[in-house]
Amino acid sequence: MKIDLTNKKVLITGASRGIGKAITEQMAEAGATVAIHYFKNDTVANDLAKKLSNGCQPFGADLANPSEVTKLFDNVIESFGDLDILINNAGIALQSPIGTKDDQWLDDWQTTLRVNLDACALLCKKALELFSMKQKGKIINISSRAAFRGDTADYMAYAASKGGMVALTRSIARAYGKFGITAFNIAPGFTRTDMAQSFIDQYGEDFALRGVALDRLTEPKDIAPMVVFLASGLADHATGCTIDINAASYVH
Repeated sequence: MKIDLTNKKVLITGASRGIGKAITEQMAEAGATVAIHYFKNDTVANDLAKKLSNGCQPFGADLANPSEVTKLFDNVIESFGDLDILINNAGIALQSPIGTKDDQWLDDWQTTLRVNLDACALLCKKALELFSMKQKGKIINISSRAAFRGDTADYMAYAASKGGMVALTRSIARAYGKFGITAFNIAPGFTRTDMAQSFIDQYGEDFALRGVALDRLTEPKDIAPMVVFLASGLADHATGCTIDINAASYVH
């Protein structure tokens, strides 16, 4: 089976590294033109766009700032002329122990939700407006096993934000299927990325591997093929579903 995404325009948030980069590379390999969102890694994003060609372009935005989120979407449409697939991958995980002072703890909580959930929701809203007019479009949100099993006390905001993504995606699938729009969740577990490294450094790799059924941690390259498959349209009747890619460390 060959997946051909030629002429498909895709926006991927957090696309310059980790899971997002792996998805970007495989989307481009399938022929898609990717809007490579980044926050600070402009050099990396530019280099990636040049390497992939296909008309891929980098777009910078701070997802904690709603006006920049809106501008990101508008800039992609202005540059590409259209959008077929939205992939909300970007996320942060701020360590915030329960003993942290209230103001700081709440700031960590709100920052996490602004990036992980609010930006995702706003981009989904913008995409739905466009997709509804076209009567087609796909949204793929990268959630987490933490949405279902929770997380450690230091990362409760992360788990809550990812749980919100799951409910958002299911609502989109239920409400917009008749408009030709499908929506999916991917729920990774520990994945060997820069973002996960601070957790691994704190708790140790043995802790990260606890409960994993396979002999190694999941890597970004293990997640990307499923995203490309969902983007292809070959699994549209799975709309609303969550696909666990966590080496059986949590299966719901």
